[in-house]
Amino acid sequence: MKNTWTIAKREFNLFIISPIAYVVAFMLMLILGIIFFANMLIAFVNTYDPTVQFIIAPLVTLFLFSTPALTMRTIAEEHRSGTLETLLTAPVRDWELITGKWLGSFMFYLVVIALTWVFPIILNFFVDPGIDQGLLVSGYLGVTLLVGVFVAIGVMTSSIFNNQIAAFFATLGILLVFWMIAYPTQIAASGGGRSILSYLDLSQHFYNSFLIGIVAVKDIVYYLSVTVLALFLGTATIEARRWR
Repeated sequence: MKNTWTIAKREFNLFIISPIAYVVAFMLMLILGIIFFANMLIAFVNTYDPTVQFIIAPLVTLFLFSTPALTMRTIAEEHRSGTLETLLTAPVRDWELITGKWLGSFMFYLVVIALTWVFPIILNFFVDPGIDQGLLVSGYLGVTLLVGVFVAIGVMTSSIFNNQIAAFFATLGILLVFWMIAYPTQIAASGGGRSILSYLDLSQHFYNSFLIGIVAVKDIVYYLSVTVLALFLGTATIEARRWR
């Protein structure tokens, strides 16, 4: 675990000094802020109390598209710069490398998630008697679990490619496929096939539970399982590189 934590701290520090990370975080907060104040204006004009859901729902979508931009360099950049070979010859296990990369990236996203709490805090002052705390907690729990999945898939994909741009588009493609995999079957399919695809769909486990205030063990287990699976596949990829 010491190696994992060392790699995680190094990865987190790389995000802190990376201009791309700041640009992505700034754009995310800017877009979320525009959406927030636009919804506040609409709610004020139509005289209804807005809920925290109009913050959390677009936040998930923003993370869906921003994660590939930050995770594309995690392993691909190590390969391009030649430091991956050094890591592979060091006394570091493959799973420690992948887990450390994931943890460092995830910690950076936790900081971004914490920054977005400014919007629920502002909203709480305008809603009487205050925002629904249950929706807030369940929503942000779902966001955190989803980001864990997004980052794990990003690190896994980055371990496959040597080029960051290829890693970016591959990660985005994988995320979009599993974000919308159940949509085409809503009308055309039925029975077991539809149930399987609905279960595999990342968005179904969020919009049908966490976003509406339901915290189900099966959804938590699903997200944790996908995260572990992605990290396992990333580890297998690094192991294959080691023996080339």
